[in-house]
Order: sequence, then structure tokens, then C-alpha cells
Amino acid sequence: MAISSRVGRPRAEGFTIVEMSVVLVVIALIIGAVTIGRDVFRSASGERIASRFVQGWALAYDNYVANVGAVPGDNVTNPIGEVNGAIQSALCSDQLRTQMLQRGIAMPDGRAETAQVCFINIVWSEPGASINSYVTKQRNVMRLTGVTPELATQLDQQIDGHVDARFGRFREDGQQASTAIDGVEYSRTNDDAINGGSGSNDSQVAELTVYLKMTQ
Repeated sequence: MAISSRVGRPRAEGFTIVEMSVVLVVIALIIGAVTIGRDVFRSASGERIASRFVQGWALAYDNYVANVGAVPGDNVTNPIGEVNGAIQSALCSDQLRTQMLQRGIAMPDGRAETAQVCFINIVWSEPGASINSYVTKQRNVMRLTGVTPELATQLDQQIDGHVDARFGRFREDGQQASTAIDGVEYSRTNDDAINGGSGSNDSQVAELTVYLKMTQ
């Protein structure tokens, strides 16, 4: 009796098309969940920065004006209404904190990602007397440097209710004094790298300088 050569030989098996499809679907779901989770985290982080950090500094500024009767750094006995008592003279870092602490003003803790806060008096465009006309005036603003494009758009949405680098209280550097009648998009996106090209990871994303106009 002939013995089949197949006896005792293990049967080769592989994934079926259905099994491969299931695996690919599971991988896609995992990637989608990770992406959604990252977006939710960034959105929550943006809201926290806007409410605690940016609005916290705006509140500190307003409290300083209310308690002192002058904007930070201005001459208390003879105020001229300009931060640091001059045009384009930024009040930042330790000097800013010293001014606040000397007047007993509470400041927000921590930093907003890599963003740095200064107050400064700069040229700012506002609606003129006629329709679609704009004029420039000196205004005190909060300057934020080192802001990612994604964070800038989140802050703009929360502060102004819409995203536009040209209009509103929140603007990008280079657009704050524009008298053009059309709005503009932010000059960079999170796909842009610091030194040009495409950003390969979050640590290399391009950064912006933005301004928030103060009420006084």
C-alpha cells in the first residue's frame, strides 16, 4: 500500500482576504482614534491657554490700570496712556513681573506652550469716518511671541468669534496696522516648519507673533 507523501507534512496556512480586511479596518480605527484624541487634546489645551493664560494676563493688565490709574510702565504722576511711557517700548519678562508685583497685581501661573508675553504701544488700524475706510492710531496691546499657527487660530476664534489675521482685537504681526478692507488668513500653518518647508513634527512647527488689543 502506497503511503501518501502528504502524511505528516504541516499544512501551510495564511491570512484570508477577509482576515486581512479586518486587520486593516482595526488599524484604521486605531489611527483615527489617536488622531481624534490628539485634536481634542489640542482644542482643550487652546481653550485653557485662552482662558487662563491670555485672559489671565489681560485681567492683570486691567487690574493694574484700575489700581494705579495708569497703564503698566507709564508715569503715574503724569501718565500719557502708553505702555512704558513711550511708543514701541515693550514691557516684558522680569520687568513686567516686577511692575505687577510692586502694585500687588496677581499674575497667571506658567506659560502658554512657548509663548512669551509683553505689553507694548503700537500702531493699530481702526474703522474711519466713512464706510470701508480705516485709520491708524496708537494702541496698547499684549504681544505674544512663539505662538504656533494652530494656537493662534484657536485664540482668534475664542476672542473674536472668527479667524482673521487682519480684523478684530486679535491680529497677526504685520497685519495690525493694515488699512486694507479685506480680511486675510494667517501667514503660516502647522504644516510649515520653523526654517521653511514642511514641519516633520510638532517641535519644528513655525511660530507667529500675535497681538491682543487692550481696552485701555
